[in-house]
Amino acid sequence: MTERTPLLHYRLAASVNEAEVRPPPAGQAVEQPPGTSRQRSAQQRQPQKLSVFFGVVIPTLLSMFSVVVFLRIGFVVGQAGLCQGIAMFLVAYFIICMTVLSVCAISTNGALDAGGAYYMISRALGPEFGGSIGIMFFLANVCGCALFVLGLVEAVVATFGIPEDGVVLSASQVLPSGYWYSLLYATAIALLCLLVCLVGAHIYAKATFLIFLVVMVVLGTIFISFFAVGPRTITLPSSSSPTPNLTGPAFPTTANFTGFKLETLLGNLWAEYTVDYTTGTMMTFATVFAVMFNGCTGIMAGSNMSGELKNPSYSIPRGTITAVIFTFIIYNLLCVLVACSCDRVLLQRDYSFLRDINIWHPLVTIGVYCSTLSAAMSNLIGASRILYALARDDLFGKVLSPAKKTSHSGNPWASVLISWFLVQLVLFSGKLNTIASIVTIFFLLVYAAVDVACLALEWASAPNFRPTFRYFTWHTCVLGIVGCAVMMFLINAIYASASIAFMLLLLLLIHYLSPTSSWGYISQALIFHQVRKYLLMLDVRKDHVKFWRPQILLMVSNPRSSVGLITFINDIKKSGLYVLGHVQLGDLNTLPSDPLQSQYDSWLSLVDHLNIKAFVNLTLADSVRHGIQHLLFISGLGGMRPNTLVLGFYDDSFPRDMLIDPSMSTIQCLDHSDPSPPFDQNPPLFHFSPLRVSSERQDCGEFGDGKALGPQEYVAVIADAMKMLKNVVLARYFNGFDRSEFLSPSFFSPGKRAVYVDVWPVNLLRPDSSSYVDTCSLFLLQLACVLNMVRAWRKAKLRLFLCVEEGQSVRGSEEKLGQLLKELRIKAQVYPVPWDQQERAEEEEEEEYVNSFPSNATRLSDNYLLAVNQLILTTAQPAPAVRFLYLPRPPADTRRYATYLRQLELLTQDLGPTLLIHGVTPVITTDL
Repeated sequence: MTERTPLLHYRLAASVNEAEVRPPPAGQAVEQPPGTSRQRSAQQRQPQKLSVFFGVVIPTLLSMFSVVVFLRIGFVVGQAGLCQGIAMFLVAYFIICMTVLSVCAISTNGALDAGGAYYMISRALGPEFGGSIGIMFFLANVCGCALFVLGLVEAVVATFGIPEDGVVLSASQVLPSGYWYSLLYATAIALLCLLVCLVGAHIYAKATFLIFLVVMVVLGTIFISFFAVGPRTITLPSSSSPTPNLTGPAFPTTANFTGFKLETLLGNLWAEYTVDYTTGTMMTFATVFAVMFNGCTGIMAGSNMSGELKNPSYSIPRGTITAVIFTFIIYNLLCVLVACSCDRVLLQRDYSFLRDINIWHPLVTIGVYCSTLSAAMSNLIGASRILYALARDDLFGKVLSPAKKTSHSGNPWASVLISWFLVQLVLFSGKLNTIASIVTIFFLLVYAAVDVACLALEWASAPNFRPTFRYFTWHTCVLGIVGCAVMMFLINAIYASASIAFMLLLLLLIHYLSPTSSWGYISQALIFHQVRKYLLMLDVRKDHVKFWRPQILLMVSNPRSSVGLITFINDIKKSGLYVLGHVQLGDLNTLPSDPLQSQYDSWLSLVDHLNIKAFVNLTLADSVRHGIQHLLFISGLGGMRPNTLVLGFYDDSFPRDMLIDPSMSTIQCLDHSDPSPPFDQNPPLFHFSPLRVSSERQDCGEFGDGKALGPQEYVAVIADAMKMLKNVVLARYFNGFDRSEFLSPSFFSPGKRAVYVDVWPVNLLRPDSSSYVDTCSLFLLQLACVLNMVRAWRKAKLRLFLCVEEGQSVRGSEEKLGQLLKELRIKAQVYPVPWDQQERAEEEEEEEYVNSFPSNATRLSDNYLLAVNQLILTTAQPAPAVRFLYLPRPPADTRRYATYLRQLELLTQDLGPTLLIHGVTPVITTDL
């Protein structure tokens, strides 16, 4: 809500909390105190009536004119000199001006509601940025409140405190001094602020204009006093640290107000850093800047009044910029007047010298008390409102739930108490200059975050980001970020690093732990912007076989029976595109709405649940074949389109529901860390239809469990994909596939059996019609190699089976294949497999019939297919985790589709997890 001065909200006078008009987080029921609805309705009926001056200028000025203008102007000039002092103000105002431009841009981007800067930023940029910035706002306000309380204590002790040497110079010096007494006074002031915030915050809101008038009158008398008061000698505070003054051999007790003299100006022109008499520490440019910068904060107080302004988009830019220019002029005029009329010693040894040179001493004291007390209460109110807003948004779960409690009038008293308690802890630091660096770094970090937010909105190029305030560019945002970052590390590198690390930690915590919000995420807009740019750069005409990777469309009828296949294909994609496709039968003409829209949440929840990296693409069609054609045509974008279609095998295997099977643990198998519970119950967002429980034939195994797809259409889908130059993979026996069974660490331990992946890169239906170097065989080798490159499968061993006919040289064939594998950089063990005489006899019986067909779909006998099946089973021992087999083309004669499918079924019978693969495009090369 506010960073320094907070809610000077007009609504506080009516005891209506600004959070009441804020929409609650999605899905959250918000407690409403009695009468809230009527109060909100009444508030909505009231016109917004604060002008630029009352709604923006006054709050911002009161935020920026605080302890610095009365107690630290002399400190800045005395330590840094006039030249460096003005340079400090130029740097500080350059930083805040860049941030003001960002604030104005965000605040004018559409209609504004009440809620302050935190509300605007969080709703504009999403919970990660909003929550982390909100916490930093909260901490900045807490530390700022403590800073002003300590400044007020310093002013009180300077006026009414008994000097440490016991020499009382005035009858008003009656208060004992020292660290513990100062802490006691600070605690009392903090308690006063607490009572006002708990009981009478509206009194402060009503007195805002009066406080502003008092501060302006005091400033006026200060300017007049420089001209009206003659030269005089001023006694320095006797409570100074006994450290010798580095500018002279002795420790002076008096100093002079000389009036306007050139000699005085020349003496104050350059820097002369010495020991701060309130803390006993040596001052530097960075420490002085840290103290001075606290007088430049508070620029967001006007934007916090957005809900009370007649025209926020008009008022916030003009009012904030006006206040910034006015304060800059006042600060620099005071620096010049002070440098021309006050001795350097006076500026270094007496921070309250403006009271001694004023035409009426109590006026400055009144001004100091009013400005610091109002700033302290403003920061406490602001901190409590920010904490309350964070608690209501549930960004940190139950941690902040106590801060949601409010009174009947809507005052968040629990947040006020928590904020006051933290302020009390900060008060133990004891001195204003001690915490000034911390407060300044917090505000610089918040300003940098606001600039980052505006920069992100600008770079995202979202059509809805079109603020009416156009006097900013990404250059001003970058300059603000760089300026804030540089000054943070110049002030204190350790504090700056710790603050940045803390903010990043908050951002990560919110990103991973907070529930999904409906505010919108700037990260998604930025990702979209960059992805679109890179997709346009991904030119398909520049594709090269050296950089080929699998881009897979896996067709899934019901995910309940396909968990094993889904997770396995996620391994084999090798950082390529992975799309889960689903076809729902129906005609949109006969339906009231698209039935697929309500299913996306379930599918996306499945992707999250299985911890896979995949897209989801659903389509509505009159048949499964047409639906798959649609997906093959439209899936992907630009150069990222599926090049491989994966189907579950069409057989009569009985499906198992792996989403509720407690023995299934697919998430555990990659890193063996298992952050998720087993599948012992249905995840709440899965609304997939249940599987068939009858023992009748299941039409397509892992591919589905209904009767929507027949064998003829299934083979037609394979043929369609090949016509479209898509590689085809048929996956069988993956219904109960469990990666953890094969890839658990115990299987790779000494003494345990190894895991194998078998590759048969030859057409087993016609071994004499193909070789190991055709496109399809090389595609098998490539996919097996890709699987072996995945971290979870890296220790698995590839076994390549070389089919050698009788009469051929086994050694020569093995050496030739080994040379090919060497050229392809594939590490595999070659096993020669001689063909049995019976198998050859079976093949010879059908040779004439085979040669009469243009395709590989022949009338092979069942005995031959079963013999080949047994050969695969008996040769490959121990049994592999997965087998890769050659998939022949479907026959040209569509009447032979059923025979073709039966041949594949007999060939792969009881082989365990098996992939039948057909490649149509070159995917591997031996070239560099």
